[in-house]
Amino acid sequence: MKTKKVLALLLALSLILALAGCAGTPTTTAPATTAPATTAPATTTAPPATTTAAPAGKPYIAMISKGFQHKFWQTVLAGAQAAAADYSVDISFDGPPSESDINIQVDMLNAALAKNPAALCLAALDTESVTEQLTACMEKGIPVIGFDSGVPNAPAGSIVSTASTDNEAAGALAADTMMAIPEIAAAVAAATPANPVVISVISQDATSASITGRTTGYVNKMFELCDAVKSGQVAVTGHDKWNKAASGDVAVEILVSIAASTSVTDCQTAAQAVIQRKPIAVFCTNSGSVDGMLAATTDGSDLDRATGRYKDMIVVGFDSGATLLNAVRNQWFYGAVTQDPYMIGYHAVELAVKAINGETVPAIVDTGCKFYTHLNMDDPDIAALLYE
Repeated sequence: MKTKKVLALLLALSLILALAGCAGTPTTTAPATTAPATTAPATTTAPPATTTAAPAGKPYIAMISKGFQHKFWQTVLAGAQAAAADYSVDISFDGPPSESDINIQVDMLNAALAKNPAALCLAALDTESVTEQLTACMEKGIPVIGFDSGVPNAPAGSIVSTASTDNEAAGALAADTMMAIPEIAAAVAAATPANPVVISVISQDATSASITGRTTGYVNKMFELCDAVKSGQVAVTGHDKWNKAASGDVAVEILVSIAASTSVTDCQTAAQAVIQRKPIAVFCTNSGSVDGMLAATTDGSDLDRATGRYKDMIVVGFDSGATLLNAVRNQWFYGAVTQDPYMIGYHAVELAVKAINGETVPAIVDTGCKFYTHLNMDDPDIAALLYE
Protein backbone atom coordinates (compact mmCIF):
# COMPACT_ATOMS: atom_id res chain seq x y z
CA MET A 1 0.00 0.00 0.00
CA LYS A 2 2.84 2.31 0.92
CA THR A 3 4.54 1.32 -2.32
CA LYS A 4 1.53 2.39 -4.34
CA LYS A 5 1.47 5.73 -2.57
CA VAL A 6 5.15 6.26 -3.32
CA LEU A 7 4.61 5.44 -7.00
CA ALA A 8 1.68 7.85 -7.20
CA LEU A 9 3.76 10.55 -5.62
CA LEU A 10 6.60 9.99 -8.09
CA LEU A 11 4.20 10.15 -11.05
CA ALA A 12 2.72 13.39 -9.82
CA LEU A 13 6.17 14.83 -9.37
CA SER A 14 7.16 13.87 -12.93
CA LEU A 15 3.99 15.50 -14.27
CA ILE A 16 4.76 18.75 -12.45
CA LEU A 17 8.31 18.77 -13.79
CA ALA A 18 7.07 18.11 -17.34
CA LEU A 19 4.57 20.96 -17.08
CA ALA A 20 7.33 23.24 -15.78
CA GLY A 21 9.45 22.29 -18.79
CA CYS A 22 6.61 23.14 -21.18
CA ALA A 23 6.09 26.48 -19.51
CA GLY A 24 9.74 27.36 -20.15
CA THR A 25 9.46 26.85 -23.90
CA PRO A 26 8.09 30.35 -24.76
CA THR A 27 11.01 31.92 -22.96
CA THR A 28 13.55 30.06 -25.06
CA THR A 29 11.67 30.73 -28.31
CA ALA A 30 10.94 34.39 -27.53
CA PRO A 31 13.76 35.65 -29.76
CA ALA A 32 11.98 34.07 -32.71
CA THR A 33 8.94 36.27 -32.06
CA THR A 34 11.20 39.36 -32.30
CA ALA A 35 12.66 38.33 -35.67
CA PRO A 36 10.28 40.57 -37.63
CA ALA A 37 11.60 43.50 -35.58
CA THR A 38 15.17 42.63 -36.54
CA THR A 39 14.29 42.42 -40.28
CA ALA A 40 12.29 45.67 -40.23
CA PRO A 41 15.37 47.90 -40.29
CA ALA A 42 16.54 46.14 -43.49
CA THR A 43 13.24 47.09 -45.13
CA THR A 44 13.48 50.74 -44.08
CA THR A 45 17.01 51.11 -45.43
CA ALA A 46 15.90 50.28 -48.97
CA PRO A 47 14.24 53.66 -49.71
CA PRO A 48 17.41 55.64 -48.90
CA ALA A 49 19.29 53.54 -51.44
CA THR A 50 16.64 54.28 -54.06
CA THR A 51 16.64 57.97 -53.17
CA THR A 52 20.40 58.12 -53.64
CA ALA A 53 20.14 56.58 -57.09
CA ALA A 54 17.31 58.84 -58.28
CA PRO A 55 19.38 61.95 -59.10
CA ALA A 56 21.66 59.85 -61.27
CA GLY A 57 18.57 58.86 -63.23
CA LYS A 58 17.93 62.52 -64.16
CA PRO A 59 20.97 63.60 -66.17
CA TYR A 60 22.50 67.04 -65.85
CA ILE A 61 23.38 68.78 -69.12
CA ALA A 62 25.53 71.92 -69.16
CA MET A 63 24.97 74.48 -71.92
CA ILE A 64 27.55 77.17 -72.73
CA SER A 65 26.48 79.71 -75.36
CA LYS A 66 28.18 82.66 -77.02
CA GLY A 67 26.10 85.10 -75.00
CA PHE A 68 23.19 85.37 -72.61
CA GLN A 69 21.51 88.79 -72.52
CA HIS A 70 20.75 89.00 -76.23
CA LYS A 71 17.21 88.00 -77.16
CA PHE A 72 18.57 85.43 -79.61
CA TRP A 73 20.18 83.50 -76.76
CA GLN A 74 17.14 83.93 -74.53
CA THR A 75 15.09 82.23 -77.25
CA VAL A 76 17.69 79.46 -77.48
CA LEU A 77 17.33 79.03 -73.70
CA ALA A 78 13.53 78.83 -73.97
CA GLY A 79 13.83 75.99 -76.48
CA ALA A 80 16.39 74.21 -74.30
CA GLN A 81 14.13 74.47 -71.25
CA ALA A 82 11.22 72.99 -73.20
CA ALA A 83 13.35 70.03 -74.25
CA ALA A 84 14.62 69.58 -70.69
CA ALA A 85 11.02 69.32 -69.49
CA ASP A 86 10.06 66.92 -72.29
CA TYR A 87 13.03 64.63 -71.67
CA SER A 88 13.16 64.99 -67.86
CA VAL A 89 16.70 66.29 -67.55
CA ASP A 90 18.31 69.14 -65.64
CA ILE A 91 20.16 71.86 -67.55
CA SER A 92 22.24 74.92 -66.80
CA PHE A 93 22.69 77.72 -69.34
CA ASP A 94 25.54 80.21 -69.23
CA GLY A 95 27.09 82.66 -71.65
CA PRO A 96 29.48 85.62 -71.54
CA PRO A 97 28.31 89.26 -71.72
CA SER A 98 29.49 89.60 -75.33
CA GLU A 99 30.90 87.45 -78.11
CA SER A 100 34.35 88.95 -77.59
CA ASP A 101 34.62 87.64 -74.00
CA ILE A 102 36.47 84.44 -74.84
CA ASN A 103 38.18 84.07 -71.46
CA ILE A 104 34.89 84.47 -69.60
CA GLN A 105 33.34 81.73 -71.70
CA VAL A 106 36.28 79.44 -70.95
CA ASP A 107 35.86 80.08 -67.21
CA MET A 108 32.14 79.26 -67.50
CA LEU A 109 32.98 76.06 -69.35
CA ASN A 110 35.47 74.99 -66.69
CA ALA A 111 32.92 75.66 -63.94
CA ALA A 112 30.30 73.59 -65.76
CA LEU A 113 32.68 70.66 -66.31
CA ALA A 114 33.60 70.72 -62.62
CA LYS A 115 30.02 69.60 -61.94
CA ASN A 116 30.65 66.46 -64.02
CA PRO A 117 27.71 66.84 -66.44
CA ALA A 118 26.33 63.87 -68.31
CA ALA A 119 26.67 65.89 -71.53
CA LEU A 120 27.83 69.32 -72.70
CA CYS A 121 26.23 71.61 -75.28
CA LEU A 122 28.65 74.24 -76.59
CA ALA A 123 28.66 77.21 -78.96
CA ALA A 124 32.33 78.10 -78.85
CA LEU A 125 33.62 81.62 -79.34
CA ASP A 126 37.07 80.28 -80.13
CA THR A 127 37.77 76.61 -80.75
CA GLU A 128 41.46 76.79 -79.86
CA SER A 129 40.58 78.17 -76.43
CA VAL A 130 38.47 75.11 -75.56
CA THR A 131 40.55 72.34 -77.13
CA GLU A 132 41.85 71.19 -73.76
CA GLN A 133 38.32 70.93 -72.37
CA LEU A 134 37.09 69.05 -75.43
CA THR A 135 39.92 66.56 -75.04
CA ALA A 136 39.03 66.12 -71.36
CA CYS A 137 35.41 65.44 -72.30
CA MET A 138 36.48 62.70 -74.69
CA GLU A 139 38.65 61.12 -72.00
CA LYS A 140 35.79 61.22 -69.47
CA GLY A 141 33.19 60.00 -71.95
CA ILE A 142 31.17 63.22 -71.79
CA PRO A 143 29.41 63.71 -75.16
CA VAL A 144 29.62 67.24 -76.57
CA ILE A 145 26.87 68.71 -78.74
CA GLY A 146 27.59 71.83 -80.76
CA PHE A 147 24.78 74.34 -81.22
CA ASP A 148 24.24 77.48 -83.27
CA SER A 149 27.67 77.89 -84.92
CA GLY A 150 28.88 74.89 -82.92
CA VAL A 151 32.60 74.27 -82.54
CA PRO A 152 34.25 74.73 -85.96
CA ASN A 153 37.43 72.71 -86.60
CA ALA A 154 37.15 70.90 -83.27
CA PRO A 155 39.48 67.95 -82.56
CA ALA A 156 38.38 64.86 -84.46
CA GLY A 157 35.74 62.89 -82.60
CA SER A 158 35.17 65.52 -79.92
CA ILE A 159 31.79 66.72 -81.22
CA VAL A 160 29.04 64.11 -81.37
CA SER A 161 26.53 66.26 -83.27
CA THR A 162 25.65 69.89 -84.00
CA ALA A 163 22.24 71.58 -83.94
CA SER A 164 22.42 74.45 -86.40
CA THR A 165 20.82 76.14 -89.36
CA ASP A 166 21.30 74.50 -92.76
CA ASN A 167 22.77 77.64 -94.29
CA GLU A 168 22.59 76.46 -97.89
CA ALA A 169 18.90 75.76 -97.38
CA ALA A 170 18.51 79.25 -95.87
CA GLY A 171 20.12 80.83 -98.92
CA ALA A 172 17.93 78.75 -101.21
CA LEU A 173 14.84 79.90 -99.30
CA ALA A 174 15.80 83.52 -100.00
CA ALA A 175 16.17 82.76 -103.73
CA ASP A 176 12.87 80.88 -103.93
CA THR A 177 11.03 83.68 -102.14
CA MET A 178 12.54 86.41 -104.29
CA MET A 179 11.76 84.67 -107.57
CA ALA A 180 8.15 84.38 -106.41
CA ILE A 181 7.90 88.19 -106.23
CA PRO A 182 6.00 89.26 -109.38
CA GLU A 183 8.30 92.19 -110.19
CA ILE A 184 11.42 90.03 -110.09
CA ALA A 185 9.86 87.17 -112.05
CA ALA A 186 8.66 89.61 -114.69
CA ALA A 187 12.05 91.31 -114.98
CA VAL A 188 13.85 87.99 -115.46
CA ALA A 189 11.32 86.88 -118.06
CA ALA A 190 11.79 90.15 -119.99
CA ALA A 191 15.60 90.12 -119.80
CA THR A 192 17.60 89.88 -123.02
CA PRO A 193 21.30 90.07 -123.87
CA ALA A 194 20.60 93.59 -125.15
CA ASN A 195 18.80 94.51 -121.91
CA PRO A 196 20.20 92.21 -119.21
CA VAL A 197 19.26 92.29 -115.54
CA VAL A 198 21.46 91.97 -112.48
CA ILE A 199 20.62 90.05 -109.32
CA SER A 200 23.16 90.37 -106.51
CA VAL A 201 24.16 88.66 -103.29
CA ILE A 202 26.32 90.55 -100.78
CA SER A 203 28.37 88.79 -98.09
CA GLN A 204 30.82 90.18 -95.55
CA ASP A 205 33.39 87.45 -96.21
CA ALA A 206 34.11 84.32 -98.22
CA THR A 207 35.58 82.25 -95.39
CA SER A 208 32.93 81.79 -92.69
CA ALA A 209 31.21 78.45 -93.19
CA SER A 210 27.77 79.82 -92.35
CA ILE A 211 28.05 82.83 -94.67
CA THR A 212 29.58 80.96 -97.58
CA GLY A 213 26.88 78.33 -97.14
CA ARG A 214 24.14 80.94 -97.49
CA THR A 215 25.89 82.47 -100.48
CA THR A 216 26.26 79.09 -102.17
CA GLY A 217 22.65 78.11 -101.47
CA TYR A 218 21.38 81.40 -102.88
CA VAL A 219 23.59 81.39 -105.97
CA ASN A 220 22.85 77.78 -106.87
CA LYS A 221 19.08 78.11 -106.41
CA MET A 222 18.86 81.49 -108.15
CA PHE A 223 20.91 80.17 -111.07
CA GLU A 224 18.59 77.15 -111.32
CA LEU A 225 15.45 79.31 -111.25
CA CYS A 226 16.73 81.88 -113.72
CA ASP A 227 18.18 79.29 -116.07
CA ALA A 228 14.78 77.60 -116.20
CA VAL A 229 13.49 80.85 -117.72
CA LYS A 230 16.58 81.93 -119.69
CA SER A 231 18.34 78.70 -120.52
CA GLY A 232 22.03 79.17 -121.24
CA GLN A 233 21.79 82.93 -120.68
CA VAL A 234 22.59 83.07 -116.95
CA ALA A 235 26.08 83.79 -115.58
CA VAL A 236 27.50 84.08 -112.07
CA THR A 237 30.20 86.74 -111.67
CA GLY A 238 32.11 88.63 -109.00
CA HIS A 239 34.08 85.93 -107.15
CA ASP A 240 36.10 82.92 -108.26
CA LYS A 241 34.47 80.70 -105.64
CA TRP A 242 31.08 81.03 -107.35
CA ASN A 243 31.76 82.25 -110.91
CA LYS A 244 29.94 80.34 -113.62
CA ALA A 245 29.92 81.25 -117.30
CA ALA A 246 26.79 81.22 -119.44
CA SER A 247 26.74 78.96 -122.47
CA GLY A 248 25.29 81.77 -124.56
CA ASP A 249 24.91 85.54 -124.43
CA VAL A 250 24.13 86.75 -120.91
CA ALA A 251 20.64 87.98 -120.15
CA VAL A 252 20.78 87.47 -116.35
CA GLU A 253 23.88 88.18 -114.27
CA ILE A 254 24.05 86.90 -110.71
CA LEU A 255 26.64 89.18 -109.10
CA VAL A 256 28.47 87.99 -105.96
CA SER A 257 29.92 90.84 -103.91
CA ILE A 258 32.27 90.20 -100.98
CA ALA A 259 33.23 93.07 -98.68
CA ALA A 260 36.93 93.81 -98.18
CA SER A 261 36.49 93.22 -94.44
CA THR A 262 33.70 92.70 -91.92
CA SER A 263 33.68 96.37 -90.90
CA VAL A 264 30.49 98.36 -91.49
CA THR A 265 32.46 100.78 -93.67
CA ASP A 266 33.70 98.04 -96.01
CA CYS A 267 30.27 96.40 -96.08
CA GLN A 268 28.76 99.78 -96.95
CA THR A 269 31.30 100.23 -99.75
CA ALA A 270 30.40 96.80 -101.14
CA ALA A 271 26.70 97.70 -101.05
CA GLN A 272 27.31 101.02 -102.79
CA ALA A 273 29.25 99.27 -105.56
CA VAL A 274 26.39 96.83 -106.08
CA ILE A 275 23.80 99.63 -106.12
CA GLN A 276 25.71 101.28 -108.98
CA ARG A 277 24.95 98.18 -111.10
CA LYS A 278 21.22 98.86 -110.65
CA PRO A 279 20.24 95.32 -109.65
CA ILE A 280 16.60 94.30 -109.59
CA ALA A 281 17.19 92.27 -106.42
CA VAL A 282 19.80 91.96 -103.66
CA PHE A 283 20.20 89.35 -100.94
CA CYS A 284 22.30 90.33 -97.89
CA THR A 285 23.46 87.08 -96.31
CA ASN A 286 24.26 88.21 -92.77
CA SER A 287 24.06 91.09 -90.31
CA GLY A 288 27.27 92.66 -91.59
CA SER A 289 26.06 92.91 -95.17
CA VAL A 290 22.62 94.00 -93.96
CA ASP A 291 24.21 96.82 -91.94
CA GLY A 292 26.25 97.81 -94.97
CA MET A 293 23.14 98.01 -97.15
CA LEU A 294 21.24 99.95 -94.51
CA ALA A 295 24.15 102.42 -94.21
CA ALA A 296 24.21 102.81 -98.00
CA THR A 297 20.46 103.48 -98.17
CA THR A 298 19.89 105.84 -95.23
CA ASP A 299 18.81 103.04 -92.88
CA GLY A 300 16.73 101.62 -95.70
CA SER A 301 14.55 104.66 -96.39
CA ASP A 302 16.10 105.08 -99.87
CA LEU A 303 14.43 101.76 -100.72
CA ASP A 304 10.92 103.10 -100.15
CA ARG A 305 8.81 101.56 -102.92
CA ALA A 306 7.00 104.85 -103.66
CA THR A 307 9.48 107.64 -103.11
CA GLY A 308 12.87 106.03 -102.46
CA ARG A 309 15.99 106.81 -104.42
CA TYR A 310 16.35 103.10 -105.16
CA LYS A 311 12.66 102.26 -105.19
CA ASP A 312 13.01 99.68 -107.98
CA MET A 313 15.55 97.56 -106.09
CA ILE A 314 14.13 94.76 -103.94
CA VAL A 315 16.30 93.81 -100.97
CA VAL A 316 16.10 90.80 -98.66
CA GLY A 317 18.14 90.43 -95.46
CA PHE A 318 19.09 87.76 -92.96
CA ASP A 319 18.40 87.43 -89.21
CA SER A 320 17.01 90.55 -87.52
CA GLY A 321 18.18 93.49 -85.42
CA ALA A 322 16.48 96.81 -84.67
CA THR A 323 17.34 98.58 -87.94
CA LEU A 324 16.52 95.57 -90.12
CA LEU A 325 13.20 95.02 -88.36
CA ASN A 326 12.39 98.69 -88.87
CA ALA A 327 13.25 98.43 -92.56
CA VAL A 328 11.05 95.35 -92.99
CA ARG A 329 8.18 96.89 -91.05
CA ASN A 330 8.34 99.98 -93.30
CA GLN A 331 8.56 97.71 -96.37
CA TRP A 332 11.93 99.19 -97.38
CA PHE A 333 13.37 95.67 -97.17
CA TYR A 334 10.97 93.17 -98.69
CA GLY A 335 11.69 90.76 -95.85
CA ALA A 336 14.39 88.57 -94.34
CA VAL A 337 15.30 85.00 -93.51
CA THR A 338 15.48 84.23 -89.80
CA GLN A 339 17.04 81.29 -88.09
CA ASP A 340 15.05 79.41 -85.46
CA PRO A 341 16.90 79.89 -82.15
CA TYR A 342 14.12 78.13 -80.24
CA MET A 343 14.68 74.91 -82.16
CA ILE A 344 18.46 75.34 -81.91
CA GLY A 345 18.09 75.11 -78.12
CA TYR A 346 15.51 72.33 -78.25
CA HIS A 347 17.48 70.10 -80.62
CA ALA A 348 20.75 70.68 -78.71
CA VAL A 349 19.24 69.22 -75.51
CA GLU A 350 17.43 66.49 -77.43
CA LEU A 351 20.68 65.39 -79.10
CA ALA A 352 22.48 65.46 -75.74
CA VAL A 353 19.86 63.14 -74.22
CA LYS A 354 20.16 60.72 -77.13
CA ALA A 355 23.95 60.75 -76.87
CA ILE A 356 23.74 60.04 -73.12
CA ASN A 357 21.48 57.08 -73.89
CA GLY A 358 23.96 55.73 -76.41
CA GLU A 359 21.76 56.38 -79.41
CA THR A 360 23.27 57.07 -82.81
CA VAL A 361 22.72 60.70 -83.85
CA PRO A 362 23.44 62.50 -87.15
CA ALA A 363 26.49 64.74 -87.36
CA ILE A 364 24.33 67.77 -88.10
CA VAL A 365 20.67 68.46 -87.37
CA ASP A 366 19.03 71.28 -89.30
CA THR A 367 17.11 73.52 -86.91
CA GLY A 368 15.22 75.24 -89.72
CA CYS A 369 14.65 78.82 -90.83
CA LYS A 370 11.71 81.00 -91.82
CA PHE A 371 11.02 83.97 -94.05
CA TYR A 372 9.29 87.00 -92.63
CA THR A 373 7.83 90.19 -94.07
CA HIS A 374 5.81 93.08 -92.66
CA LEU A 375 2.74 90.87 -93.03
CA ASN A 376 3.77 88.06 -90.66
CA MET A 377 6.56 89.46 -88.47
CA ASP A 378 4.15 89.93 -85.56
CA ASP A 379 2.74 86.41 -85.75
CA PRO A 380 3.64 84.57 -82.53
CA ASP A 381 5.64 81.84 -84.25
CA ILE A 382 7.73 84.43 -86.12
CA ALA A 383 7.93 87.16 -83.47
CA ALA A 384 9.53 84.67 -81.06
CA LEU A 385 12.44 84.27 -83.48
CA LEU A 386 13.14 87.99 -83.99
CA TYR A 387 15.38 90.11 -81.81
CA GLU A 388 16.66 93.67 -81.74
